[in-house]
Amino acid sequence: MRNVVVVGGGIVGLAVAWELTRRGLDVTVLEKESRWAAHQTGHNSNVVHAGLYYKPGSFKARMSVAGNRSIVDFARQYGVPVEVCGKLVVATHEREIPALNTLAERAEANGVPAKPISPAEAREYEPEVACVAALRVESTGIIDFPAVCHALVRLLDEAGVDLRLNSPAVAIRAGSTGGVEVATGDDVVQADALVNCAGLHSDRVARLAGLTPSAKIVPFRGEYYELKPEKRHLVKGLIYPVPDPTLPFLGVHLTRMLDGSVHAGPNAVLALRREGYRWGDFSVKDVAEVAAFPGLWRLARKYAFPTGLDEVRRSFSKKRFAASLARLVPAVTADDIVRHGSGVRAQAMRRDGSLVDDFLIETARDQVHVLNAPSPAATSALEIARHIADQVAAEN
Repeated sequence: MRNVVVVGGGIVGLAVAWELTRRGLDVTVLEKESRWAAHQTGHNSNVVHAGLYYKPGSFKARMSVAGNRSIVDFARQYGVPVEVCGKLVVATHEREIPALNTLAERAEANGVPAKPISPAEAREYEPEVACVAALRVESTGIIDFPAVCHALVRLLDEAGVDLRLNSPAVAIRAGSTGGVEVATGDDVVQADALVNCAGLHSDRVARLAGLTPSAKIVPFRGEYYELKPEKRHLVKGLIYPVPDPTLPFLGVHLTRMLDGSVHAGPNAVLALRREGYRWGDFSVKDVAEVAAFPGLWRLARKYAFPTGLDEVRRSFSKKRFAASLARLVPAVTADDIVRHGSGVRAQAMRRDGSLVDDFLIETARDQVHVLNAPSPAATSALEIARHIADQVAAEN
């Protein structure tokens, strides 16, 4: 039996471990934190994405459409809360209609059930929404992704998988007779193959393993508010803006969660630490590393003014944040929202300043490295796992 060590205990790492275990491999999972799903998965928006936005034929398009089905099926099979509620993408100005039509075309190309609807039809779903046109996407859902991870951990534990918390990968080298050796500080794990699903630290783990990754992780913090309980009635489901095709992120949106709360956000600002959930979270090492990366400065020249500045202003201004939400639902005011928390997106960036748009998976002998797996990676986790398991099998 082949032995595989998986570095990273978020949803992608756990899904990979489960898929490898189902194929009869002996698996060890190393997670540096004291709990599973501690970072990107545990700070996720909990949306099951439909595959609407992504270039036809890309990993994201194929894996999110398939993952939309497989993650919902998994949740229903193993008792994880999930609801396929659909969403609205709304154009709030005539100039956004061409981009909305492009989304409709992408939906058709990707096999996503979506249809253009009128403003009156949109208000049947969301009585408080403001729009000049809208797209109804039926397969979008909401789920508890940390609960998916807990279910995976339970299945892995029942299968006898070696699950290790508080076990960072501090050194990696090729084994003397093939395979890899991973030092955790307390132990050295020997395996025939390594799968790196370290998320915010995936590029660092790749470098530990001797790989020169083609992209660098640059952390972006997404900050959220939520509607006060007495204002939750303003949003019935999920309301998204039409994304600006010239910008790298989707823009703030409104999402009704499984518990009935309504989350609003996120904005996007550069995090000052790889796991920087607040402005006060600062790492000299992380900031110096990003500041020395030419890709960041090239990105900044392109987006810092006015887009980046607007995001920072919105980070510090509840009034500005509420105004962004009011474009979608005019009844929302600054008095209606309270801070909820933040997540950090592990965004891979190239030296030319371009953001890696698709999932990025690179391989070396006895190694597979997941180097870019932001949203919709949680939706796509089981499909990413199948793809990686195929790659591990190909090395056999």
